[in-house]
Amino acid sequence: MATRSHPGAGSTVNTAVIAVLIAAALQILTPVMPALGIGEPIGSQSDSVRTIITPAGWAFSIWGALYTGSTLFAIYQALPAQRNNPLIERLRWPAAGAFLGNALWAAYTQVFGLSAISVVIIGATLLCLLVCYRTLSSARQLTTGERWLAYLPLCALAAWLTVATTVNIAAALRYHGVEAGESAPVIGAIIVVVAGAIGATALVRGRGNLPYAAVFLWALAAIFAAGGQQSSLVAGGVAVAAVLIIGGAIAGARRAR
Repeated sequence: MATRSHPGAGSTVNTAVIAVLIAAALQILTPVMPALGIGEPIGSQSDSVRTIITPAGWAFSIWGALYTGSTLFAIYQALPAQRNNPLIERLRWPAAGAFLGNALWAAYTQVFGLSAISVVIIGATLLCLLVCYRTLSSARQLTTGERWLAYLPLCALAAWLTVATTVNIAAALRYHGVEAGESAPVIGAIIVVVAGAIGATALVRGRGNLPYAAVFLWALAAIFAAGGQQSSLVAGGVAVAAVLIIGGAIAGARRAR
């Protein structure tokens, strides 16, 4: 098992360590607000502005794994042996920003719905995760702990937010009264293909990041299971996006050699 020693390991807990722990907890707690009588469940808010590229409901079960991974990262980065790990130090603030962004997005959406402000929040969250993604993808060697407790959960979360951001944009347009009408399948297919191209680019630059590719394909499968059953154009767009993602993963892996 790969290990790495860090000078000064075991030093005192700093602000960044605490920020990650608090933000990780907040992103898990905020979705329960409706149970306390505050706002409406995210699923209900999403259904109210559902579009042809909104994933099937089962896709959102991935949040259980994403929350678990985020929690494991939060604990891992707080361990004495990781306090002065240079890689983990570079991840702490963007990871804290991403977890806090998830919490703010959930809180806002449950109260106000999927408006343009929710797009701004999820966009900022995605930017934080892309910083994590780039940092992890550029690391030449990862220890076993870094691979399973940082690389896997943060890259998986980055993939989900990449797709979620595009879906959120479409939902926000409908929230503000912008209806595509008969053009919805065409526009939806284009959006999915564009998302696939963005994901493929990230995979090429990220040296074929497997967690990112796997979660992206999960999201595409859920879009196919919903909108893809209503429109052959959307189904075709999903197929093209899937090819782009697989191709990006292969090209990125070859580039890493």
